[in-house]
Amino acid sequence: MIEIQNVNFRYSGGRDEAGLHNITLTVPDGEVLLVCGGSGCGKSTLTRLVNGLIPHFYDGELSGKVTVNGVDIAEAPLYDTARIVGSVFQNPRSQFFNVDTTSELAFSCENMGMPEPEVRSRMEKAVGELNLRPLLDRSIFELSGGEKQRIACGSVSTLSPAVMVLDEPTSNLDFPGIESLRKIIEMWKSQGRTVIVAEHRLHFLRGVADRVIYMDSGEIMEQFGGAEFFAKPAGSFEQRGLRVPELTRVFDREFPEHKPTGTFVLRNFSCSYKSGVTALDIPEAELPLGSVIAVIGSNGAGKTTFMRTFCGLIKKCRGTLELGGKSLNSRKRIKCCYLVMQDVNHQLFTESVLDEVLLSMDREEVPAAEEILRSLDLLELKELHPMSLSGGQKQRVAIASALASGREFIVFDEPTSGLDAGHMQQAADCILSLKKQGRNVMIVTHDPEFIARCCDYAVRIEHGSISKQYSLDRSGRERLREFFIGGAAW
Repeated sequence: MIEIQNVNFRYSGGRDEAGLHNITLTVPDGEVLLVCGGSGCGKSTLTRLVNGLIPHFYDGELSGKVTVNGVDIAEAPLYDTARIVGSVFQNPRSQFFNVDTTSELAFSCENMGMPEPEVRSRMEKAVGELNLRPLLDRSIFELSGGEKQRIACGSVSTLSPAVMVLDEPTSNLDFPGIESLRKIIEMWKSQGRTVIVAEHRLHFLRGVADRVIYMDSGEIMEQFGGAEFFAKPAGSFEQRGLRVPELTRVFDREFPEHKPTGTFVLRNFSCSYKSGVTALDIPEAELPLGSVIAVIGSNGAGKTTFMRTFCGLIKKCRGTLELGGKSLNSRKRIKCCYLVMQDVNHQLFTESVLDEVLLSMDREEVPAAEEILRSLDLLELKELHPMSLSGGQKQRVAIASALASGREFIVFDEPTSGLDAGHMQQAADCILSLKKQGRNVMIVTHDPEFIARCCDYAVRIEHGSISKQYSLDRSGRERLREFFIGGAAW
């Protein structure tokens, strides 16, 4: 049982609303608890209370008490807490200690001093339960975001903790990956484990979550039974700034109008890993200018490799872009492309949110930078350090920097990770404004809600090649529906 009693927490140097206020919560054994709310509402902070990262890793002012199975989390060392609470983070790379998948799966057990036969037995059990065999003996650095997430789940499962805490676990998963995660959570539930999931994407937990808490400004505002919550009308979710749990509704809306201003051509795009595995092979592709192009495909299909190659960021990858009678090699593409990475922590450099945006502008353009921040609901955060923000807020800062860059091609890799419904719409509006300015936008995404709000063309990549491409007219929307949900009831 998890018991949180009269807890208040304020991060060192942070804003009051970034912490928690008057949290009292009991989670019985075997319950699946969904924690939802807008970006920065306190979801992640609540999970950090349970897994001991607060107060052992995050500094701040903490009052109240948190116990898990009778253990005072504030008093217990983290290695003891790890025996009873397993954690899967929004960014799985932050919890890896090895460079290959097999070693990573073994690490937690080895770190606890378990004998080798027991380590092998626990690994084999986790590999079988989570269908990880195709990912064994792989380099961590060659995995897609979704594949890393699966390895993170496996590494945690080997210890068989009584409590599992997942913070935005679907942020980088394709829909088969999300369905796989749903089955994993159902398996943990059947084993009697307690599961806490902090999420923006709600659809996959229908029929799985026993209880739902809605948070705002660091407080628990409402609690619902799982069936009660998912039975609410769509307007109820919109009022709370939550994503709709029925994805079938997404494809019923009108998509942005598609009026290309011309085309550009990709020629001989290719890339191979050191292992000899071909990661990218696109002999030729013609794509529309003046469009917002969704790049879709399965986890590990080569989407991120494609985008980084397009931006000229991978030296070992080849290819040219033909635009307006000019042939642009990788060196030239670096100057006309701006990439917002999947892990935005890699591109946040300055001491404040405002300075981050000004990196892409002249220093005297402060009013213009502030207007960009205002469009993404970031203006009041302009003096804060980017690394002090929530995952969703960091994502919006990176988007703001892209908007300020003035580059001809703006490329986004999973830009809605950590974004609630309202901020997802703000990001979509900003991207549509780029389109009106004549910029070209490409978006790698597993988020059909976001595609519906701002994309007008789709490119599907599988096995490192473009398998399909089409306008998102009525026929295209049906193809998109089939790709994302098929016959599923989501």
